[in-house]
Amino acid sequence: MNFSDDIAACLDVLHNGGLILYPTDTIWGIGCDASNAEAVASIYRLKKRSDEKSMIVLLADEQEIPRYVSQTNVQVFDYIKGVHHPTTFIYEGGKGVAQNMIQQDGTIAIRICKDPFCLALIEAFGKPIVSTSANISGYPPPALFEDIDLVIKNGVDYIVKHRQDDINPSLPSSIIKWNADGTVTVIRP
Repeated sequence: MNFSDDIAACLDVLHNGGLILYPTDTIWGIGCDASNAEAVASIYRLKKRSDEKSMIVLLADEQEIPRYVSQTNVQVFDYIKGVHHPTTFIYEGGKGVAQNMIQQDGTIAIRICKDPFCLALIEAFGKPIVSTSANISGYPPPALFEDIDLVIKNGVDYIVKHRQDDINPSLPSSIIKWNADGTVTVIRP
C-alpha cells in the first residue's frame, strides 16, 4: 500500500486548517486538526450539525490518552487491549484539543485507530485528527465512498484517493462511555 501522496496532501490541508475526506478504520470520515477550533467549526457547518453533538478524536496509540483526558483510569488500557473491533470511548475530563471538540459536560470521544492509512497520517501529523461520518446530519452514514453526498465531497479541501474503490460496506464504530468511577456504559454496541 502506497498512500504517501495522499498523506502529503492531507498534511498540507491539515496544517492550513482545512478539511479532508478520508477512509478510517470504520466508515469514510471528514477530518481536520483536532486542535484548530475554526477547522472543527467548519466541519459542523458542512455537516449542518449541532455543535452539541460530539465528534471523535483519532489517536495512534492508547499511551496518548492521558494528554487529552484529565481523568484517566488505568483499567481503560486493559479494556482497550481486549477490544478487537473499532471502538470509540467517551471519557470525562477532555483537554488538549479545540474547546469545540469537548462537550458541554466535559466529555471527549476518542478512538485508537488501527487502520494503516490513518495511523500513518496521525503519526506524520503529530496531533490528533477529528473524525466524523461523511454525511449531512440526520442522514445515514455512507457505507461506501460512492454513497457520500456531493455536498460533502465539494465541501472539503482534499479527498483521499486511497480506498475509494472499496466494495465492502463499512460500519460505524461501537461507542462506550468510560465513566470516572471505572464503570462502562455501552452506547452503541
